[in-house]
Amino acid sequence: MPLVFFRILGPLEVAVGARPAPLGGPKPRLLLAALLLQPGVVVSADALTDVLWPGRAPRSAAANLRTYVHGLRRVLGDRIEGRAGGYLLHAGPDELDATVAERLVARAHAERAPALLDRAAALWRGAVLEDLPHHHTWSSAVARLSELRLSVQEERLRFHVAAGRHADAIVELRGLLAEQPLREELWRLLVVALGASGRQGEALAAYAEAERVLRAELDTEPGLGLRQAVAGLDAPVPVCQLPLDLPDFTGRESRLAELTGLLDGERPAVVVLSGPPGAGKSALAVHAAHAARGRYPDGQLYVDLRGTSESPRRPLDVLAELLHALGVPDTGIPRGLGERSALLRSRLAGRRVCVVLDDAGSAGQVRPLLPGAGACAVLVTSRGRLPDLTVARHVDVGVLTGAEATELLARIAGAGRVAAEPEAAAAIVEACGRLPLAIRIAGARLSHRREWTLRTLAVRLADERRRLDELRVGDLAVRASLALSYDQLPGSCARAFRALGAFGPFPGWVVGALLGREHADDVLEVLVDAHLVDLVGEPPRYRLHDLVRCYARELGEPDSDAVRRVVEGYLSLATEAAERMPVRFFGAAPEPRPADLWCPGRVEDPVAWFAGERPVPLVELAVDHGFDALAWRLATAFTPYFDLRGHHEDWRRTHELALGAAERAGDPRGRAVVLRNLGQLEVYQDDYTAARAAFERSLALFRGIGDDQGAAVALAGLSTIRRVSGKHEMALRHCHDALELFTRSGDRHGEAVVRIAIGSVWLARGCHATAERWFTDAREACVEIGDRHREAHARHRMALLHQQRGNLGRAREELDRAIAIFGELGDDHCVGYAHQSLGELCLRSGDLAHAKLLLVNSLSVHRRDGDRRSEAEAGQLLGEVHERLGQVREARGLFRRSLEIWSELGAEEAAAALRERLSHHPLTMIAVGSILVPSERAGREP
Repeated sequence: MPLVFFRILGPLEVAVGARPAPLGGPKPRLLLAALLLQPGVVVSADALTDVLWPGRAPRSAAANLRTYVHGLRRVLGDRIEGRAGGYLLHAGPDELDATVAERLVARAHAERAPALLDRAAALWRGAVLEDLPHHHTWSSAVARLSELRLSVQEERLRFHVAAGRHADAIVELRGLLAEQPLREELWRLLVVALGASGRQGEALAAYAEAERVLRAELDTEPGLGLRQAVAGLDAPVPVCQLPLDLPDFTGRESRLAELTGLLDGERPAVVVLSGPPGAGKSALAVHAAHAARGRYPDGQLYVDLRGTSESPRRPLDVLAELLHALGVPDTGIPRGLGERSALLRSRLAGRRVCVVLDDAGSAGQVRPLLPGAGACAVLVTSRGRLPDLTVARHVDVGVLTGAEATELLARIAGAGRVAAEPEAAAAIVEACGRLPLAIRIAGARLSHRREWTLRTLAVRLADERRRLDELRVGDLAVRASLALSYDQLPGSCARAFRALGAFGPFPGWVVGALLGREHADDVLEVLVDAHLVDLVGEPPRYRLHDLVRCYARELGEPDSDAVRRVVEGYLSLATEAAERMPVRFFGAAPEPRPADLWCPGRVEDPVAWFAGERPVPLVELAVDHGFDALAWRLATAFTPYFDLRGHHEDWRRTHELALGAAERAGDPRGRAVVLRNLGQLEVYQDDYTAARAAFERSLALFRGIGDDQGAAVALAGLSTIRRVSGKHEMALRHCHDALELFTRSGDRHGEAVVRIAIGSVWLARGCHATAERWFTDAREACVEIGDRHREAHARHRMALLHQQRGNLGRAREELDRAIAIFGELGDDHCVGYAHQSLGELCLRSGDLAHAKLLLVNSLSVHRRDGDRRSEAEAGQLLGEVHERLGQVREARGLFRRSLEIWSELGAEEAAAALRERLSHHPLTMIAVGSILVPSERAGREP
């Protein structure tokens, strides 16, 4: 059912959705009113009858009552529930105006938030149920709500008078006193407001009228509060210049707690709230100052310094304004800056005043405005950090958390709408970068466009090119807010900022490359202090907030030379990192680094460096700006890291881009290197048809340019395809051809890899002695050249040989040493494969607990890396472990998944063998018997 809202604070009204609900004639309305005065409470049928027909009910009363209830249910659904002897009405805490008002008042007291009282008072549209005749049983409920209204009005007016909003308060107080002339507190507030407005005569006249009314009506004298008000007409009234506190202020609990501790009213405090444009610095400062008013009874001052505008306010003029507020006449204000600053310090000495200096442009604009001795507090807001304001405590104000951002959107656009579309709400706040200003604008647009769903706005915000156009309502605009900060930047800083719009998170050297300077720390420092660039992570990296980046990109693209220097810098670092990786990638020899390549520095930890970068956007950047030769080199420089960590999606995307780049550049070696790497990726992902095609194209290109080492690497890849396809003779031929080329080119690492491959073919053929010789030669060669990674591979293969021979002890020894080496090198990809082999060994030897642990780890690695063939193998082995442990349910799931993978891969022999094995286990076949394994797969060799 649509949202329902009941209103009894005035004429009875019910809204269903956005439309008023038809309630019928007087009797149904009286019935509903009686239930609404006691929501959630059973009202007896007798009591309701007396409300409808006071004193004399007709004989048809019971039937008529049921008819009225039925009519209301057609509008309200099951919110009216029949209970034994009566009825009750269900109304949630946000569905009845009286309940909402009571909750707002309770929150206002707890949070000292007068804006909540304003919201509560606005819910009254007149006297309670003023359009209906009141039954005598309603008296207490109506009186309670009427008293609540008066107390809310008194309390909010008390806040308004204290805040200096006297003119509006006087008008409202006179109107209330016309209705409630015996409310002494209203007379007191009127006297105070008139006196503070300089209308002493009217204040005395109001006191005299109050005195007359109280004597005539109650035969009593004015109380102490009213007498003190008239006695203090000549005393200075503490000024409160704070802007209105936001009624929907949300979140910032930790920052408010910190500010509460600093603004204790007992010691001086200067606090700078700095943050990016639109972060809500001013709202936080005003909210904190309102909350601290009780600790600063001598006044609250507020000045907008306009530090980000074209004409920031001069301290000289601001001092005159502050002195005026403190009661100094024009004739008493000195001319000089120093004299005015000294007089301000004198006026504030010994007093407890809170001063809010909003939008400061510099520390120099703030220093003359600071108090001296005493217990005053100063809250400064600034887009810059003002590090040279050394007396201040600095508090960063960033974006909201996801929960805070969603709550703020709900408070502005409506909690019901946000609750109804949580995914769209999350998309909106993320598109807004959780920036309060952007969320306020989005919420305001939704509030104005009631016909929009949240998804409508989420879709509009999804387009980054139009996002800033969407984030505008009235005089609020994210773009305009960002422009104020940008306009303050010096020339080189502005140029760097515009260029950074093309980048995601970046290291500091990128700024220097964009500007063509070796170092640009000074520029970066200005951008960080202006909160246009955020410092994130360690080692230091930087990023632009999403909306800031959208704005920077609007200002223009970086020039081609700047982008080239950045791409060259990344290529230089990536090449160095690849050369120093703990695991040597088996691929074509890397391109030598050009001597004139822009080089931003050294790489300390190659694996950590690769982990911190985003290769796909970098290669896209190079391609988009036409740097094709740099693009394919950059993509292939990342391949050792992709291989080590199993980042197959990035591997594929970068190399697809790189292949096009190499083709456009007319570089046959570039195409050959990229194709060889893509072939290796296809092997990992079990697409042997695509892998063979890539290796064959790569081999032809390498041979065409006379690159023996590259041709050998391509042949080695082809040998792997032939071996796993069972074509052992062809695999051996490829291996020996590759070995000859590696020997001729002097690549001893390549020789070792091929020796392991030859041994693997002989092992697959069951020729253990021959395989052992090749594995031993490979291991010894690896030890000699210091290639520990290939040594571990040779040991792994030797372990498989020993396992086939039944020598499980030797197999376990070789596997343990291989796993130790892989682990030391940080290659968890190969650790996963070795764990699978060791897990199978433990399974065969009856060590089921250890086998389970190893195979679970292996399976998770294969799934992460997208190696489906190995996933099927490890899953099948783990299924056997569960089966032998009597865990049939777990075994079923694992066997089922392995059979699905074998079927999808077209591995007919493996699928048939598993189905044959399962045919002897009826319980397990329940899970897998329905799976159809196709007899052949298109595109795969028989």
